[in-house]
Order: sequence, then C-alpha cells, then structure tokens
Amino acid sequence: MPISGTPSRAQLVDHLVRTRIAGDVATPRENNLSHYRLLANGDRNFWLGLELGERWADEQDVLAVMAERVGVNDDPEYRFGQDTIDPELTVDGLDRLAARLRKAAEGRERVLFATGHPGGLLDVHRATAAALRTAGCEIVVIPDGLQTDEGYVMQFADVAVLEHGATLWHTHSGEPMRAILTGLEQAGRPLPDLVVADHGWAGYAAQHGLDSVGYADCNDPALFLAESEGTLQVAVPLDDHVVSPRHYDPMTAYLLAAAGLEQ
Repeated sequence: MPISGTPSRAQLVDHLVRTRIAGDVATPRENNLSHYRLLANGDRNFWLGLELGERWADEQDVLAVMAERVGVNDDPEYRFGQDTIDPELTVDGLDRLAARLRKAAEGRERVLFATGHPGGLLDVHRATAAALRTAGCEIVVIPDGLQTDEGYVMQFADVAVLEHGATLWHTHSGEPMRAILTGLEQAGRPLPDLVVADHGWAGYAAQHGLDSVGYADCNDPALFLAESEGTLQVAVPLDDHVVSPRHYDPMTAYLLAAAGLEQ
C-alpha cells in the first residue's frame, strides 16, 4: 500500500525495500561489474560527463567505493546473481541532498533541474523544482533551440530533458548539459548556483565547477566516484527506474520535508 503523507525514516526504508528502489534491486551483479570494468578501462560512455583520467583504472577500487557508498556486495569473487543498494545509504544521501536544497532555499539560488531518466525520475525533479520556486528560488529556464547529436534539449515541467522523435529520451551523456551551459554563457546569462540532476547532466555540471547533486543507480559508478573525490556534492544511490514512478513519491515527500520545503 502507498504511504500517505511524509514517511518517517523507518517507514521510508521499508518502502524503498518493498518497491526495490533499494535493497535487492533489479540490476544483476554481472551488469554492475561489467559497468565498473568499462569505466575503469576508459569507456567514456560510463564517465557520465566527468573527466576521470587514470584515477580509477583499477576496477577493484571502483568496487570498493560502490560497496562503501551504495552498499553493493564488496566481495570481488561474487560475480553473478543478486546485488543490493543499502536503503540506509539511500536515506543518508537524501538527508545530504536535503541539506543542500535547504541552503538553496535560504539563499534563493538559481537552480537548474535535468534528468537523463525521464521515465523514472522526472516527477521527483519536477516536485523538487516546484517546492524551491515556492521558497523563492529561481528555476533556470534553458535557452531555446539547443540540440546534441542525440536530439533536442528541451524543458518539460521545469526539468531539462533530451527529446528525440517526439519522445523523452534516456541518456547517460553529458552533452545536453554542455549545450545548456554553453547556451547560457553565449546569451550572457548567469550559470546556475545549483544543478539537481542525474546521469551525465549531473556529472558534466560538476566537472564544469558548478555545485551539482544527483541520483545514481548501482550500475552507474561515476557519480559516486566524483562524490568521493569532492567533485560532485551529493550522489543518492537508488534504482532509477522501478516499475512505477509513483513509488518515488514517499521518497520525494521525505526529501522535501527534510529540506523544510513541504508543500
């Protein structure tokens, strides 16, 4: 049954496990390890807009960070089967994110929202943007006419997304964020004080030197590596596309309440 109102921490942890946003998640161990290996081998598709250089060339170092910050199994010999996200780490990440949102609200900052996972996280970002606008923040409006090789960069419900063939597109690329920031600079408009995003949108913004926070799955290690290095301010571990987007509603309610942004 859905949770009504704002859940307690214990209620949220239970909900995250029941809906597989955390706990035993759908992403198998072999997929996680494959992505860690590809990142370590320099495949930029897995760098999520970041510049990782040679710093993470050992996949065992990547696994160690993911075990610490996400809660995947830390045994390098465990190669097949179920993998996990620790729900307590998810809520810890939400608490850190809430603290940064509270700071944005207090300073009435300019905030840009973006998602590479519109099927799962679009409404999480939309609700957060609405709450910050109510608190007096400026939600950045992106320039018109932006595009990348993958498609058009547009804004839907205050959230920047990639559109391709009249469909909101799943992307890991940092190029859409590059297009937005370049467009803002060319228009003589200020860059955001804060970027709230995921995938390459969050990674590229952080690499560009902006305050950036985001959500990431257990098979997308780059943002957690960036958080460990201090490039990205917050990475919240979760399954970023569960069966129903409504499953994220209690998580969003908890986040906004923790940030003092209840609607």
